[in-house]
Amino acid sequence: MDITFLGTGAGIPSKERNVTSIILDMLQEINELWMFDCGEATQHQILHTTLKPRKIKKIFITHLHGDHIFGLPGLLSSRSFLGGDDEVIVYGPKGIKNFIETSLLVSETRPAYDIHIVEFDEPCLLIDEKSYVVETILLDHNMKSYGYKITEKDKIGELRVDKLREIGITPGPIYKQIKKNERVTLDDGTILYRKDFIGDAKKGRKVVILGDTRYVSSLPDFVKGADLLIHEATFSKENPELAKQYYHSTTKDAATIAKKGNVQHLILTHISSRYQKEHIPLLLEEAMEIFPNVTIAYDFYQYTIK
Repeated sequence: MDITFLGTGAGIPSKERNVTSIILDMLQEINELWMFDCGEATQHQILHTTLKPRKIKKIFITHLHGDHIFGLPGLLSSRSFLGGDDEVIVYGPKGIKNFIETSLLVSETRPAYDIHIVEFDEPCLLIDEKSYVVETILLDHNMKSYGYKITEKDKIGELRVDKLREIGITPGPIYKQIKKNERVTLDDGTILYRKDFIGDAKKGRKVVILGDTRYVSSLPDFVKGADLLIHEATFSKENPELAKQYYHSTTKDAATIAKKGNVQHLILTHISSRYQKEHIPLLLEEAMEIFPNVTIAYDFYQYTIK
């Protein structure tokens, strides 16, 4: 899994940061890109990367503020001209369907692929597929804003070839059968149970991507043990009153959630344009006072979840 930050600013684009959009690259796992939010000019940001819009199969919207959705109509339109003919599923709070359909209708845009829109109006188990589960949590913003938890299901362990050789079973199609099935009957009637020839399961990875929010006391339970937490940090810890007033978080808020949730790594994004390059080390220091394993994202920053 790789994460690419296409935009890391808050509210409006600046010379240093575009507005919010994140790509979760799962091409190696399931040959898909998943997008989280799509602020204005996201498709322009993609041009500076090797990412292919036709590979974007799922788009998750955290909330309906413009800096998180104004790039969506353009991206959905352009995807048709960039080889995208597979269905796209857009997930988001109630209202996203009206926004997309109205934008495409008024502009007479007719994508050459199907767009399936899934709305929700409360926290839910959004996806439960063969390899992944996606859950949502309601945050504390001045409109309904959600966070997404993407959990990779545990993978079956490696086949214990040494144990198979010990009982005289040499490499061949039978190995695939043993790994695929709970029990296999050999030609001589011998029954082999997969559990006896498989190593420990490979623990699935967990990523949490949150929308705009104030500090939420229930978040540590939601993010618990995540390999990566992406949390907004619109304001410095020196501006808690502004964070509260505008329904956002400080560096301290985000770091506290990461610490209480015992996550592996924290990435801060959605940085206010009031903070320029020279302020970033100070913001990072504020967070590291509480949670040391933290990074402040910048546009086109990439992170690999091993």
